Formats: sequence, structure tokens, C-alpha cells
Amino acid sequence: MGFMDKLRGELIDIIEFLDDSRDTIVWRFPRHGNEIKMGAKLIVRESQTAVFVNEGQIADVFPPGTYELQTKNMPILSTLKGWKYGFQSPFKAEVYFVNTRRFTDMKWGTQNPITLRDAEFGMVRVRAFGAFAAQVTDPVKLLRELVGTDPQFRTEEVQDYLRQVVVGRLGPVLAGAGVPMLDLAMHQHDLSIKLAGLLTTELAEVGIAIPRFVIENISLPPEVEKALDKRSSMGILGNMNQYTQFQAANALEQAAANPGGASEGMSLGLGLAAGQQMAATLAGNAAQPTPVAPAAAPTPAAAAAAPPPLPAAAEWFIGVNGQQQGPFDAAALAAQVSGGGLTAETLVWKTGMAGWVPAAQVPEIAALLAAAPPPLPPQ
Repeated sequence: MGFMDKLRGELIDIIEFLDDSRDTIVWRFPRHGNEIKMGAKLIVRESQTAVFVNEGQIADVFPPGTYELQTKNMPILSTLKGWKYGFQSPFKAEVYFVNTRRFTDMKWGTQNPITLRDAEFGMVRVRAFGAFAAQVTDPVKLLRELVGTDPQFRTEEVQDYLRQVVVGRLGPVLAGAGVPMLDLAMHQHDLSIKLAGLLTTELAEVGIAIPRFVIENISLPPEVEKALDKRSSMGILGNMNQYTQFQAANALEQAAANPGGASEGMSLGLGLAAGQQMAATLAGNAAQPTPVAPAAAPTPAAAAAAPPPLPAAAEWFIGVNGQQQGPFDAAALAAQVSGGGLTAETLVWKTGMAGWVPAAQVPEIAALLAAAPPPLPPQ
């Protein structure tokens, strides 16, 4: 190999970056001591920006295009090196390619819940997660503030920083929006647009923008979600009297298919409950005045007729911690439900039942359990 061939091998005449990854933001051209030939070809592809750095100082910036490196298109580098016009000797400089496309694989989420004040539920704690896109808008600021001398700056090196900025902005935006918790899903898009603008403004100092921000979900603590589910179920059930009749009819049908044992007592209890419900319905209908034709004067026998005696009120017993308590009438049972002494799993019994059964299986007590308010959220 001759001297000129060896010299040509030490000179760089094509400078370009073919990105075979999906996470490289900045890539430094590997010069490895080789010198760049004056007149070398610089190829900057779409979604790239090339930045020349001379001895740690940022010089010329090249947008997408193909360039033949000359002193006339490297004015800053020519000044820093003190070149005269027409300089043709090889030179050394660091070349950084900055990827300016959108990086859409960024994820974010709240590691700890955010405490908010809601007009309906009071103090609540929420978690949220989603995704966002990041894009370099100022390569020079990015190199100065975040990259430094890193030869290959990837998304994983900046994602934690961006996630911290996102979560830091999320809480004030949610708290200041004044949107009720039950309406947050309807306003997620508007909140996302607002957060994208705020984050872009805050990250402008490092040359990054957030062109797209997505809130995928805002969730409540599990115990609050259970209370909401129960409240929704109550709203769907609607008329509790009709629901009780429906439950009683289903229970009677199941008992008829499995006669004997506890089912007979349950059937008797359900029959009594259905009878009481029917009597209440008939009494309500009888209370409504109905226009009738004038009737003849009652006969002495009809005038002397008297209503039958009222049925005796049911007396219930409950089992708490292995101990029998009672008897309780309907009002006392309702008080036990309100105080937490009577739950769906509590065993109950009254005269006519074959044995003790869970309260949730007795329709008239199940109605009392369903009417009880859900527990308050933690303060």
C-alpha cells in the first residue's frame, strides 16, 4: 500500500447515520482518530439533524440534506479553527446525529396514589397511567443539557426523567380541573391535551416537546370501587319491593326442585314474606278511594262483622360469635344492620324455619341488607 492509499484510508469522506434501532435519540459518528476530509459528503436524512462539535464547543448545525463540507457551509467551525477562505486540509471534529422523529413508546404511571378533594366523595386517592410521545425540537439544547459526551443516547436514559416530570404535573392538573370523579373519564381527552401543552413548555429548556399525551385510565382504590359497584347495583335494582318478590319467586322454585331439609323451612319463610308483601300491596290498593255507585244500607249482620286479628310480628334470632341473640322484630333487625351486627353471612332463625341459615338467603332480611348504605371511604 502506497503512502497516498494509506492516507486516503485515514480520511473520512462520507458521514451518515443509518438508524437500525427504534430507541436511539443521539448518535456520535465514530471517527476513532480519523480525520474528516475537506470536501467530504455529509448525508443528513429526514428526521435527523447533524451537529458539529469542536473541542467541546457546539459549532455548525445541518438540517436534512446532502452537503459537501467546505468552509463556506461551516462558518462557525471555520471561525473556531481560524481557517482562511479556501482551506482544503483534513480536520478533526465530532459529529452528532440527533433523531428528531417522534418516540412513541414512552409509558408513564403513578407509583403512589394522588390525593384529591371531590365534591361528592370527599377526599379520594387515585392512580393513573398512560403513554406519551417525545420529540427533539432543539438539538443544541438537548446536547448541552442532557446528552453531553454520550456516544449513543437512548430513550431509556431520559424516560425516567420525563416520567417524573409527567407525574409531577399530573396531580395539580387533576386537582385544578374541578371535574367530579364520576366525570373524569369524559374529560380524559381534554386533560391530556392540557398536560401535553404544559409538559412541552416545561421541557423546552432541554429541547424536548411532548406532541401527544394519553391518559389511558384513572382508577380509585379497590374499596371505593366496590362501594361504587354496590351503589350502581342499587340503582339498577330500582323498586326494592319488586326485587324482593322476584328473589322470593326464584327461591321458591329452587326449593320445590330440592324438597326436604332446610329448603322446607326456607320455603315457609319465603312464603310468609311473599304473603306479607301481597298483604301490604292489597292494603295499599285498599287505601286508594274508588268511586262506587250508592249502596244499600248494610244489613245488621254485615254491620256487626269485625276484621280478623292482626298476625303476630315475626321474632328473629341471630347468631353472633357463636352466641344466640334475640328475639328481634323488623325494626330491631334494621338497627342491627346499621350497626354492623347483622351482615350477609350472619346466621338467622325464626319460628317455622328448619334450621339456621345465612341472612343473605332470607329475602326479607336481604332487603334490609341491600338498603344499608355502603361503608364510608377511608379518611
